[in-house]
Amino acid sequence: MSDLARWRSAVEAAGDVVYEWDLVADHIVWGGKAAALFAVDESNLPVGGEAYHDRINPEDLPRRLRALTDHLSNDDPFDCEYRVRDDSGDYQWVHDRGAVERGPNGTPARLLGTLRGVTQRKQNESRLEYLANFDDLTGHYNKLRLREALDHALANALRFQRTGAFVVVGVDALYKINTAYGYEVGDKVLVEVGRRLDRCLRAADVIGRLGGDRFGIVLASCPSGEAQAAAERILQAVRQGPFHTQSGPVHVAVSAGVVVFPQQSKTAVDVMTKGEGALLAAKTAGRDCVSVYCLSEAQRDDFRASMTIGEEVKQALRDERLLLAFQPVVDAKSHHVSWYECLLRMRDPAGELVPAGEFIPIVEQLGLMRSIDRHVLDLAVADLIAHPSVTLAINISGLTAADRSWLRALVGHLRGRPDVAQRLIVEITETAALHDIEDSARFVATVRDLGCKVAIDDFGAGYTTFRHLKALTVDIVKIDGSFIRHIRESSENQLFVRNLLSLARAFNLATVAECVEDGDAADYLSEEGLDFLQGWHFGRPELSPAWRSGRPAGTEDWEQAEGSALRYVQAAT
Repeated sequence: MSDLARWRSAVEAAGDVVYEWDLVADHIVWGGKAAALFAVDESNLPVGGEAYHDRINPEDLPRRLRALTDHLSNDDPFDCEYRVRDDSGDYQWVHDRGAVERGPNGTPARLLGTLRGVTQRKQNESRLEYLANFDDLTGHYNKLRLREALDHALANALRFQRTGAFVVVGVDALYKINTAYGYEVGDKVLVEVGRRLDRCLRAADVIGRLGGDRFGIVLASCPSGEAQAAAERILQAVRQGPFHTQSGPVHVAVSAGVVVFPQQSKTAVDVMTKGEGALLAAKTAGRDCVSVYCLSEAQRDDFRASMTIGEEVKQALRDERLLLAFQPVVDAKSHHVSWYECLLRMRDPAGELVPAGEFIPIVEQLGLMRSIDRHVLDLAVADLIAHPSVTLAINISGLTAADRSWLRALVGHLRGRPDVAQRLIVEITETAALHDIEDSARFVATVRDLGCKVAIDDFGAGYTTFRHLKALTVDIVKIDGSFIRHIRESSENQLFVRNLLSLARAFNLATVAECVEDGDAADYLSEEGLDFLQGWHFGRPELSPAWRSGRPAGTEDWEQAEGSALRYVQAAT
């Protein structure tokens, strides 16, 4: 085989096409499978520059001509991508690279180049670009793009002293539709809600999907009274007729929360948070209604107090006065410690300990939980590294479950440390997990891929179904303490716990009973088949457990220690 034949075979094997364009005679010679690349008949291959340019997409032709001119005039690299029309009228993307050969007098004589088909890559890039801005299901803006639009509307409102509004719309009881008819019908409902929003709002209004069952709407240049009227129109548009699905007509209602800006907030994140709060108020009021966010004077006083506490927490974070207390989780049969749950405490400037319940709800409202959860992660991993015999569980907020920076920090801590990962349990509350089941499922999968275990906290407080547990693929469920307290006296709680146990066993999940406060309850729960127990009966949270002072983890005799308040330096949770 000649060298020329080998080069021709190599080019064809790579799927590339070579060409020689005689610029003087305006004649193109193609090498390789040019007809296949362009999806044209062999007889229709262009043989001149003008004929080839006729096939290039008119939007792309100026770009190719500019690149060619720059190359011929200034010897800039000739490298560009554009679309070429095939015989069916569709366009194929090509990557064109070449170099000019000049004649004896220095004028361009011919252009030698290669073409490579990049249609699939361009389609993939277009798809990724679309997903970066739009919701895949409804076609509206995604949460990130919606927040950018809200930022822009806020900037204009502040600059030109105008009023706008942000409306959060939530589909009422979508989980019931998903459970009764399947997620395909639920998705159909979401798509149709989006269409009805398009029809009943102004062309300038921006609609996006916040996730799960919720949409967000930016109403620029819209006084508060008109914003409420717009929200009422949305409710009426959804009510006006059933949604036609493959399972038959489905009647749907929505609730809406309204926030007026910039009067009630001047940042996009705060506007969206308050909008969610207004939506929750509408759902609490009975659903299928509108709630407008507003602050009474008493609420303003509470907000000022919350801001003060928030500043104290931020200062405590800087001063390293946020600490972990450790509460044991024991085996239900042997009562030996299996792991410890890390509970956050704050030491005030006077040295007194402040329980988490006094500041965490305020921290969550102020949007500081990401920093707190990152701090808890750092502290817990440091203890896991320092004490190889201990297993720890940390709680994270619903916001952190969607925070990629927290996940990156987790990956950074655990990279190359499988011994640490297998001793870390990440707890997320059931209500947070169900808030956006798709995001939660991705979060759980990522954490478990690192080697950690994942637990659902407060199990039973939400509406977990078999489908939810299958999607989340967690390892542990912790039954909410409200069903454990006084379980001996409450037949309803006993029945509920048995049902939760059956649901957990169906997925081979370990179970933990929280808030076990006496031996009678512990014996009953052990007999019912709970795997692990946690509560004051086995130990209150303490800052300096035995394993921190050199004794092996799990050697404590918690039954003997019950009632010995001197063992514990921590206040009750």
